[in-house]
Amino acid sequence: MLELIGRGIAMGIGGTVFMDIWAIVLHRFFGQSAPNWAPVGRWFWHVPKGRLFHDSIATAEPYEHELALGWISHYAVGILYGIVLALVVPAAWFANPSFIEPWIVGIVTVGAGWFLLQPGLGIGWAASKTPNPNKVRFLNLVAHTVFALGMYAVALLMR
Repeated sequence: MLELIGRGIAMGIGGTVFMDIWAIVLHRFFGQSAPNWAPVGRWFWHVPKGRLFHDSIATAEPYEHELALGWISHYAVGILYGIVLALVVPAAWFANPSFIEPWIVGIVTVGAGWFLLQPGLGIGWAASKTPNPNKVRFLNLVAHTVFALGMYAVALLMR
């Protein structure tokens, strides 16, 4: 079990790193806004206080270390998803990993963003309150596919 969790941690970190590199590419070469993890940190700081959904996270009480908490949360969630993948695939998968399993996990996890984090930040279900929700949704699907590619790459390296 510990070996599976270790593999999951490695895949989650690898997937999150791939996602972050993708965000850098989008920002530097395509003018996409760089991710700001401070609002996510603020949201995570409010969750234990029983506040899951906000009209606007920008108007919620700030937290001094929200940027750091946002980054930590970003990686912690990625690690959690990696552990989930490690626990749901058959043990033999690690000897000959395929992309489909991480991709399914990656796409399923978009739901957490659409139906928990985004409404929690006050931008609506599946980014419905943003100026271009379909663009956000598309970028979410692509980012989580890149996350899956990262998990798959790490699984290949661990064979």
